[in-house]
Amino acid sequence: MRELEISLDSIDKVKSFIAVTTKFDAEIDLISGRYIIDAKSIMGIFSIDLSKPIRLRIYEGREDVNEIIDALSAYVKK
Repeated sequence: MRELEISLDSIDKVKSFIAVTTKFDAEIDLISGRYIIDAKSIMGIFSIDLSKPIRLRIYEGREDVNEIIDALSAYVKK
């Protein structure tokens, strides 16, 4: 399992983030405070406070975790 801090501070970023995450079969979650939601759920993402820090959790699976992280690099908080 790998975790990163990400930023989804606009509607366009959320839409493009969903497009990237749905390409992978791996389980990917977003964690905001005490809430854990599916990173492939647009309704779930819009149910959390996007102005607060968001952690991305990628579970080990069939896909190469590094490939997923590379695909999501535009959203990683610097």
